[in-house]
Amino acid sequence: MYKGCFSIKRKILESLLVLAIVILFIFPAVSSTSMLSFSSRDNYNIYHHQSDVQKTSWYIQHSYDESSMINDGRSPTVINKKQVISDSGPMNSSWPMYCHDTHHTGRSPYSTADNPPGIMKWSFRTNNYSLYGSSAIDANGIIYLGSGDFFALYPNGTKMWQYGINGRCESCPAIDEDGTIYIGTAHGDPNYFYAFYPNGIMKWRYYSGENILSSPVIGNDGTIYYGGESNSINALYPNGTLRWRYQTGFIVYSSPAIGDDGTIYCGCHDGYLYALYPNNGTLKWRFPTGDWIRVSPCIADDGTIYCVCTDGYLYAVHPNGTMKWRTWVEAGTSPTIGQDGTIYAGWSQLYAVNPEDGSVKWIYDTGGCIQGGTPCTSADGTIYFGTIVEIIDGYLIALNPDGTEQWRNYIGSCESAPAIGEDGTIYIGGMDSNSNGYLYAFGQGPLKAEANGPYTAMINQPVQLTGTIFGGIPPYNCHWDFGDGNVSEEQNPTHTYFHVGNYIATFTVTDSEGNCSVDTAQVTVIVAKPSVTIIRPVNGIYLMDIRVLPFSKPVIIGRITIQVKAAQEPFGIERVEFYIDDTVKATDTEAPYQWTWSTPAFFKHTIRAVAYDTSGKSTEKSIDVSKFF
Repeated sequence: MYKGCFSIKRKILESLLVLAIVILFIFPAVSSTSMLSFSSRDNYNIYHHQSDVQKTSWYIQHSYDESSMINDGRSPTVINKKQVISDSGPMNSSWPMYCHDTHHTGRSPYSTADNPPGIMKWSFRTNNYSLYGSSAIDANGIIYLGSGDFFALYPNGTKMWQYGINGRCESCPAIDEDGTIYIGTAHGDPNYFYAFYPNGIMKWRYYSGENILSSPVIGNDGTIYYGGESNSINALYPNGTLRWRYQTGFIVYSSPAIGDDGTIYCGCHDGYLYALYPNNGTLKWRFPTGDWIRVSPCIADDGTIYCVCTDGYLYAVHPNGTMKWRTWVEAGTSPTIGQDGTIYAGWSQLYAVNPEDGSVKWIYDTGGCIQGGTPCTSADGTIYFGTIVEIIDGYLIALNPDGTEQWRNYIGSCESAPAIGEDGTIYIGGMDSNSNGYLYAFGQGPLKAEANGPYTAMINQPVQLTGTIFGGIPPYNCHWDFGDGNVSEEQNPTHTYFHVGNYIATFTVTDSEGNCSVDTAQVTVIVAKPSVTIIRPVNGIYLMDIRVLPFSKPVIIGRITIQVKAAQEPFGIERVEFYIDDTVKATDTEAPYQWTWSTPAFFKHTIRAVAYDTSGKSTEKSIDVSKFF
């Protein structure tokens, strides 16, 4: 007994000794680390960023003083770093960022007056990913856009490179003077803000931990600004480290704009338009509106800031944060500024607004809505924007400066802002009914015909052939040779083949200047499988082969005559087999095809009918029933 007590006491003493060692040796280390993290005034280094492209760890080293960190709620988190400022501002190209420039005017210096009206040069499919973002263009004419992946395209629409990202890109990239491309991601796990070299190699990525639906903008010193879903406006150094973060009252989908003095302007879902100092992110002023600001502000040449709010108003705000005027334009797209200073904004209608007093010059009925297809203007004053019509349809629309329509072209549902290249090409995204994303290019280009095959057709049944025309000068003459001795002069004809086999359909297009383009597509004509339908029993209660009551499913008491309708052209039906569960019970070779099930059975069973044509092809249908007796 005493020996056992002594053993217990010894174990207690050993445990106390271990605890004392932990307190004496480990706690001071933890305490010193805590003081380093929260109290130290000494400089120390941070290392981060692991390259997924290089497959090796590389590090960016910075030094900062924690005494310069500020985070008091609405105040920004500021980190004053050394030797990280760059002289690289935005690239001088035809369209280096969202809405063309740091003022987000949407104003191109290039004319589109010589473009043939509404002519598509090419289209690029983004590999089954929807396309909500917009395009940026570098000085070499390379087009950058994000979807489920990030793409770089040559001016002719062929792919230069593709980078697989985590999540989706739903904003517009920004390009700096060195050619670095910046873009954020959303709906990833996790989300990042990326920087890419022009050759598609990842330069760095910054862990954002939030959805980024805001398009980045680049300051003259190379700082990158964007809004985040975690209630913040962020500033990054060109090497991918945080310069400062300003906490707003709600999520930020708005894309920041930069004034001539460097002031950062950005809207927020808390209803405020924010003006922040660029060097440290402190608040200059904030202007209250009547509701959310989901879209991006723009800045006029005189410094006036324009923003659209979900209360339906376009607000004009002086650079000191006071209101100049407001006018009703519906709650829709980001406002942009025309060549003569006119403000364009709207939703189901596009409003042209006088910048002096907010009066409306004209209103254009879009026939749908503008949701992301933000207007832009070419040097000749033509206004371009994208629409959504009944969710799955939409158009690129071109208007004259007086609000009259020049042309429109179908592009499917559009939530992408247009961009204008140096040669006057208009680039805009669209989606088809299956949410496949496309980038479309409109403007001058060589004539090209596409037959869009291959096609599969059923014998004796019409098949739709679709011809697509790119470039050239309209009007066009179209000619289809179906390969079976028949022809059509329609662009999108239907045709019926009467014999099984493989055919080559040839699509020929000639434009008004005599240019000609030819493309072919294979058409495979096959025999259709038999059609089969169980027409009895239907939902209801059957008593001795008579339907006595309606019901949500077939319930059979006693015998039932099963009836089937079957057909096949041109061969006809050879036989119909009747199954109960997996057992064949009867075969009928003549219409009407039927069999009476009279054997007792209980509870749930499956009636299955299999129809065979004379060539041996078959089709089956089945229904579940409950049977008693």
